[in-house]
Amino acid sequence: MAGHNKWSKVKHIKARVDAIKGRVFSKCAHEIALAARAGGGDPSTNARLRSAIDNAKAVSMPKDNIDRAIKKGTGELGGDAIQEVAYEGYGPAGIAFIVEMATDNLNRSAADIRSIFTKNAGSVATQGSVSYQFERKGEIRIPAHTIAEDRLMETAIEAGANDVHSDDEEHVIHTAPNELGTVANALRSAGLQPTSEKLVAISQNPSVVTDPAIARQILKLHDQLDDYPDTVNVFTNFEVADDILDQLAS
Repeated sequence: MAGHNKWSKVKHIKARVDAIKGRVFSKCAHEIALAARAGGGDPSTNARLRSAIDNAKAVSMPKDNIDRAIKKGTGELGGDAIQEVAYEGYGPAGIAFIVEMATDNLNRSAADIRSIFTKNAGSVATQGSVSYQFERKGEIRIPAHTIAEDRLMETAIEAGANDVHSDDEEHVIHTAPNELGTVANALRSAGLQPTSEKLVAISQNPSVVTDPAIARQILKLHDQLDDYPDTVNVFTNFEVADDILDQLAS
């Protein structure tokens, strides 16, 4: 797919920058709080919480931060309850977006997300008008240097994974949504440590952007949505053609 490898590297670099700025800790805390709210604060009986904690540990999130996020989710810290919400929208050139959030103020978040879309030549869409273009999958990420692709593929497929994609930075394993925990645990049993384990929304018909001006607008919108304090995940159907990405990077 045009732009796939380079765009993946751009996102990988951004993830490292986010880690330096502490944004990744915020996203991990949101997911931990949501998991604790939905299934309780005991990771031994709450698979989603166990996965969220593993993700947090993989990026060296301090134990105190993890414990505080669990207590926020279970309501032990008081204050307004955190809620899970997803917004759908369109960016420039009709590019589709799904923004998953954790918020204690739905009115504020809705207004802020609408403002971000509007200021970046986009618009918020009605529920369901975008999500049908995406497929839900489990996603596990493992550093590329820890295991050869062929060995990982054998282990992952035997555990129930659907496919494995690799580049110089990492291996990405996709599973059926209900097989995510099973496959991740099998990989851990094989001595591997995922850096990310979560449910994702993958576009069924990616749209390749070939206009530099439009690509720049879309990337700006993506970054502003991703940088919003309550955002957990941003999914989109756009890819940037290799030559256009080179122009933007120069």
